[in-house]
Amino acid sequence: MSPKLHTGVVRLSALAFFAPSLLAALPAMAQAGKTNSGPSAPAQSEAATQDRGSAYYHYSLARMYAEMAASNARQDYATQAIEEYKLALGVDPDSRTLQDGLPDLYFTLGRIREAVSSAQEQIGKHPDDFHAHQLLGRVYLRSLGDMQGPQSAQMLQLAVKEYETIAQLKPDDLETRLLLGQLYGLNHDSAKAEVQFKEAQRIDGSSEEVVLNLARLYTEQGQMEKAVTTLTAVPQDDRSARMEFALAGIYDTLKKPKEAAAAYQRSLDQDPENTDAKRGLANALITQGKVNAAGKVYEDLVKTDPQDAQSLIRAADIERREGHYDDALATLKKAQALVSDNPELTYNLALTYDALGRYDEAITTLKAVIATTEHADGKYAEGEISNRAIFFDRIAIIYREQGKTAESVAAYKQLAELGPDYVQRGVEGEVETLRDAHQWAAASAAAAVAAKGQPKSREIQLMYARQLADSGKLDDAIKLAEKQLSGAPEDRDVYYTLADMNVRASRWKDASAQLDKAEALATKSEDKIFLYYYRGTVASKQKLYDQAEAEFRKVLVIDPDNAAVKNDLGYMLADRGVKLPEAISMLRKAVEFDPQNGSYLDSLGWAYFKSGQYALAEENLRQAVARTGGNDATVLDHLGEVYEKNGKLKLAVEQWQKSLAQYATSLPADAEPADVAHVEHKLEGARVKLAHVGASPAK
Repeated sequence: MSPKLHTGVVRLSALAFFAPSLLAALPAMAQAGKTNSGPSAPAQSEAATQDRGSAYYHYSLARMYAEMAASNARQDYATQAIEEYKLALGVDPDSRTLQDGLPDLYFTLGRIREAVSSAQEQIGKHPDDFHAHQLLGRVYLRSLGDMQGPQSAQMLQLAVKEYETIAQLKPDDLETRLLLGQLYGLNHDSAKAEVQFKEAQRIDGSSEEVVLNLARLYTEQGQMEKAVTTLTAVPQDDRSARMEFALAGIYDTLKKPKEAAAAYQRSLDQDPENTDAKRGLANALITQGKVNAAGKVYEDLVKTDPQDAQSLIRAADIERREGHYDDALATLKKAQALVSDNPELTYNLALTYDALGRYDEAITTLKAVIATTEHADGKYAEGEISNRAIFFDRIAIIYREQGKTAESVAAYKQLAELGPDYVQRGVEGEVETLRDAHQWAAASAAAAVAAKGQPKSREIQLMYARQLADSGKLDDAIKLAEKQLSGAPEDRDVYYTLADMNVRASRWKDASAQLDKAEALATKSEDKIFLYYYRGTVASKQKLYDQAEAEFRKVLVIDPDNAAVKNDLGYMLADRGVKLPEAISMLRKAVEFDPQNGSYLDSLGWAYFKSGQYALAEENLRQAVARTGGNDATVLDHLGEVYEKNGKLKLAVEQWQKSLAQYATSLPADAEPADVAHVEHKLEGARVKLAHVGASPAK
């Protein structure tokens, strides 16, 4: 927060509005006071009175000329004002009021050097002159905003010095303590700033400015919990809208969306027109997964201001998340009519085109935004790099969905070239793309190159270890993974990787031992979530379904909205044909959370199939095939079964043939012989049926 600057403008009394008549009357008043003189005491008293009258006369003229100078921008009036003021001082040179007023007059008239000189002269005579120190402080504060570099630093030191003196002269002046705290903050002296804000808190603990300044200081220091404590120490009923807004922002930083949303709402209850608070509330609701509630907030923002492009973009994002793709596109077009060069708008357009299956338009849109944000010198600000990373990642994903492996890999390579922070995501994306295309040797080679180039990156080393394991070099993979153990809580990731490699090799006992080691390090709720999830997955692979269900439900007790667990538990129940209504309900919520997730769509489609809802099953499974690039043997098999149930034998045969082709190039861990044999059996049966009935084009 910038210091509050004071102009120090001197305002005239109501008499100034009668300047012409007063100007005419004052000389006569002053002259009348000069008619008698004498040595007697009464005469001396009368003379003193006459001197004060004369001083007041010149002082009043000075004030009027100053007002006229300000109103008419006339320098001659400013000069006359100063001359009259000096005449007043000449008549009454010992008046502290007049002495203090001259620097103020200079300041008011914009004659800063003279104001400083006059104030310093006054301080030289009276070192404890509060008014003179205060004026100097104001001058230095105002000058801070007009200077840069060394001059600004020098002016800051002068301001600090003055306000330190002012604080000594008037230790219980609230505004001085706040200003001095802010100045210390500008000077990067947090400890002294905190002392001043604490002093201000002692003077008036209920002051909004005191609480906000202290909370801001803690926030700048990264002491978020102390900032929260400072704000919540004020009873909730006594907190202002600004306090609640500040508290909500801190909760956002702490990634506590529930608390942030509540604080934003309390701020809005007091200040319903605060659009920033509305946007903050909507974002917090989205983070909690309360998309519908967030959508209503954005609807309100757009209704209030139809030209609010940012709110239109966010409203469209919610429409897309809810699966209303055509509506989202229409909303984005409205925003596009208001702003044309907004990267967030362009990115959301690409996402919507992707959701609609209009992949070419999505690619074209992303290419355009990548090109328009490109710098010839290759130098980018941190925010620009982050945006470009998002663009490259998304275009790579869309290429993967289209089965364009080379293009996807190229995009991930560009992502990795953005800097050290993006190497891991770029390499992982490249390897995942090659794995999706069943290019196992190329995936291993890419992982090996990355591991050699990033020997200290545990994540990349673990990725390479997984590739070694899938290449049949399990012992080498385990050794490489174990080298990443450091005795830190992060060793959980290593143990999970070791467990995963053992699971894929059907070494269940070894996998369980690794999970036990990971459990010893799982102290936080989020750690336990992943542990229970992984134990459930391992149990499911062993067909220990009751045990798997129990582990999955442990996660849902901690995190009821966990989409990944809802998907895996829902699919396991549906595949066994048990608790189908609950399975469908869970899987619907998973798809609502991520409508483009091919795995979630497949699970929901399979649940519909198991419940006899074949039309819905076909709709979801067709989308699942599209979102997985047609590379998932299980998804292709599921769609084949639906086609057969719907009497589309020829289409069923095509899907099963594709499924077997994927199995043929899959890793052994991903192609269980029983699953392959089952697809082969269904394919042969469908071929026999086709031979008997004849395959019409419609079939």
